[in-house]
Amino acid sequence: MKPAARPLLACVAVAAAAVLAACGLGPGEERAGAGVELRVTRDYGHDLLLSKGDIPIRESDTVMRLLDRNAEIETRYGGGFVQSIDGLAGHGKEGAADWFFYVNGIQSEQGAADYELSPGDVVQWDRHGWGTTAQTRAIVGAYPQPLLDGLDGKRFPVRVECDDAEAQVCGDVKRTLRDGGVPATGATLGAPGNQNVARIVVAPWASARRLPSARFVELGPKRSGVFARFVDGGGALELLDADGEVVRTERAGAGLLAALRPTDTELVWLVTGTDAAGVEAAAAALRPAALRDAFAVAVGGERIVKLPVVAGKRGP
Repeated sequence: MKPAARPLLACVAVAAAAVLAACGLGPGEERAGAGVELRVTRDYGHDLLLSKGDIPIRESDTVMRLLDRNAEIETRYGGGFVQSIDGLAGHGKEGAADWFFYVNGIQSEQGAADYELSPGDVVQWDRHGWGTTAQTRAIVGAYPQPLLDGLDGKRFPVRVECDDAEAQVCGDVKRTLRDGGVPATGATLGAPGNQNVARIVVAPWASARRLPSARFVELGPKRSGVFARFVDGGGALELLDADGEVVRTERAGAGLLAALRPTDTELVWLVTGTDAAGVEAAAAALRPAALRDAFAVAVGGERIVKLPVVAGKRGP
């Protein structure tokens, strides 16, 4: 009887390890550095459902394991696709809504079960519709991420491109970034060398639109993922709902703060507006409390509106 004891214990140990892995704990030692943050939202960041910060991670932790460890989830397709979080289900493309995730404000090309976390990551799951947008590849709601830590533990060089390098708003944006721990260089608007650089474009839309990557905003959310659109040569800003319909049009002093990822090697943040006052309003919104969980925001004076516009919802 005694010789069988060790094999039996070994089997129990293997079974226990399998159970732990299924629960999302995973093998590996706890990683040094800052813990990660998990947020669960719905309707393009308008409603916060779950928020946990400073969560320690292990060497093998993925986005899926993090979620599984901190929420009740149901999955599909062999565990690689999230069907529901804490009882709130997505319905697939035919049902018009699903769960999408962003790491440091960027939508990953990897699945949640394959994306390995790095210290300091901010993970946001949001349930929203498929209808109007092909996809929203970058959002502002994790600011100062990804400008601070980038992706996969690799920082993007950050470059502030201003229409007028001597303008006060240009200096304000640089100071805001530095105060948030983001090192940034300066450059003229449209400077060459755009790949693998996070570009912060600070200019009225009439100037910012000279950049081909910025002009995606004029094509609407189907192409840009941004539920706002400049019209009348940049003199007016249309705010859109989740169906891409115009809710209202802002003119003098209207600002827009949005993130774009036109290609896998480009990241563009727009600090723009209908005029100089709109750019200043957008620059003033470049802070975590104003942008938290948002996909993009429109700004008018002290009023901040999360985009898309959702009836009955207000911004920070």
